[in-house]
Amino acid sequence: MSQIVLARVDDRLIHGQVMTAWLQYTEGNHIVIIDDATAKDDFLKSIMSMSVPQGIKLDVLSVAEGPDFLKGEHGNDKLLLLAKTPKAFLDLVNAGVKIDKVVIGGMGANPQRKKFFKNISASDDEKAIMQKLIDAGIDVKIQIVPSDGATDVKNLLK
Repeated sequence: MSQIVLARVDDRLIHGQVMTAWLQYTEGNHIVIIDDATAKDDFLKSIMSMSVPQGIKLDVLSVAEGPDFLKGEHGNDKLLLLAKTPKAFLDLVNAGVKIDKVVIGGMGANPQRKKFFKNISASDDEKAIMQKLIDAGIDVKIQIVPSDGATDVKNLLK
């Protein structure tokens, strides 16, 4: 039976930290990107597939496609879920997908976001979504790479 070994928010999706540190740490073998814009962009999907090491599966899905896919059978795959924002994970949870922990890894600055913690930025809406995930019993942490200590988001939202 497949299992979700990592649910990570990272607005860069696939990049060096995901490919090296997190794949190795989780022993993941199947990356699932949940992002509407990326799912619609064939060029971006092809770039993502070229970025994945040989032997690692990749699926790029819209938020709407995510729940059915994740509730399906994927053998003994160890799934790494990647999304650009915490909202994608809240939508999955609200659709019945079981996620125990969300790791915030990369949320860069933009006009709607303010500095939240070190190099992580978040809008007020994103902070409210993180709180909803916590209220749903999900452990939400900030952790850039596995060797870093994790920071509990619950303590930052007080």
